[in-house]
Amino acid sequence: MLDRFRAGEDALHDIEAAELGSIAGKKVLHLQCHIGRDTLCLVRRGATTFGLDFSHEALQTARRLAHETGLPAEFVQGRAEAPKLVPGPFDLVFATWGTICWLPDLNSWARAITKVLRAGGELYLADAHPGFQIMEKHDGRLYVAYDYQTPAERPLKFSDATTYTGDPTVMVHQETCVWRHALSTIFAALMDAGVTITMFREHEVLPA
Repeated sequence: MLDRFRAGEDALHDIEAAELGSIAGKKVLHLQCHIGRDTLCLVRRGATTFGLDFSHEALQTARRLAHETGLPAEFVQGRAEAPKLVPGPFDLVFATWGTICWLPDLNSWARAITKVLRAGGELYLADAHPGFQIMEKHDGRLYVAYDYQTPAERPLKFSDATTYTGDPTVMVHQETCVWRHALSTIFAALMDAGVTITMFREHEVLPA
């Protein structure tokens, strides 16, 4: 997968690629950037991009990938609720696919975003629909397995020996905690922080 990206493959999914529009010349903060593949896609689109993630190991890979591709991006270690670690203000904050499920409190996340956006700046958030996240598949059928909203003090806990990426390496830390956030919770956190919602779209597909 990374070899294809090094060769020039676009890693953004059709949804965000179509909705993002032109970002050439913009200063962008990519929250929870992981190994930086999407961060560097934003650089290829002409943006000056900073990636933020809490994982030292992921950022080491991101910096190596930036060096190998010759794409200039800066990567900073920190939590999504504290993006003031990076030099704003930003024209765009970018967060996509599997980001907010790791956050128990969206209010602090939303307030942190507004603090690093310039006046008139934008947040682009794309993530799994909470109506889908409550479902599990069994015997070829979907059924409701989880509550629509997860209390901050009672995260859902899962234990897996390996990651979702297909890497067979057995992980040392195998338990993860996630939170399901209702649409009303997401919207309220953003609006309470002063964000004006200008686009909201629901899609019938979830990128793999």
